[in-house]
Amino acid sequence: MRTPRLAGLGIATIATVGFAMAGCDNGGTASTSASGAPAPSVAAGPSSGAAEAGAVSALSKATALLGTTSFTLTATSGAGFKLTGAIDPVGGKASAQLTASGPNAEINIKSLLLGDDLYAQVPGITKAGTWTHLDGSRLPAGANIGLRPNQIDPVGTANLLGAATDVKETGTGTYAGTLDLTKAAGLAGLSQVTIDSYGADASKVPFTAALDDQGRLTKLTITVPQGDPIDVTYADYGAPVNVAAPAASEVTEAPDSFYNSLGS
Repeated sequence: MRTPRLAGLGIATIATVGFAMAGCDNGGTASTSASGAPAPSVAAGPSSGAAEAGAVSALSKATALLGTTSFTLTATSGAGFKLTGAIDPVGGKASAQLTASGPNAEINIKSLLLGDDLYAQVPGITKAGTWTHLDGSRLPAGANIGLRPNQIDPVGTANLLGAATDVKETGTGTYAGTLDLTKAAGLAGLSQVTIDSYGADASKVPFTAALDDQGRLTKLTITVPQGDPIDVTYADYGAPVNVAAPAASEVTEAPDSFYNSLGS
């Protein structure tokens, strides 16, 4: 059975594992890490002038704000992939849920992050009603389950837009430009293999972004050369993120086979 191509935002790597354990053939690509590090500056591009400089500044400030306050996000790619998350980067806690579906199967994965502790419910790995505890230091650099210590944003928005060029303001609070994905492997779940398959188009992938009246991101759309666009919405800035650790009796450690399946 073939499932729709997964955009791979954050925890799509685990979706791949889940489908494989269920005996399904996932036609998507493996996800790699999304960074929660301080936001890099958005690049103006060689053709930018004064107007573009203002656009660059606005997007740089918007991505930096993601590291200073809580927010929710919803990321989709076509009808077969949806990721929702509630993120508190200052408190170091977050929750996320991924739904990936195909013609004859659907997989739902939940994850929680509290400081350095990462928990997940992964079909085929986690028993019903329990959580699998993961050692973030054992997760390969090229694998991400969406919420991992120091990489709390499942989309890696700040680093992704750090690879933007030719940014221009297209209206009040709206912007457009191109992303050089050759400098952003692993962000938004785009593996190096996937980026290489785009050829020359990988260095000029169109994107659009929208900000609210306080200069915060509300929408990001990436039109990848192949497959459905990646759409991300941001909302609920400053809202409390209520995440509690599962009871010890509900937690088991991830087996070595889990890390091995991710390439560890």
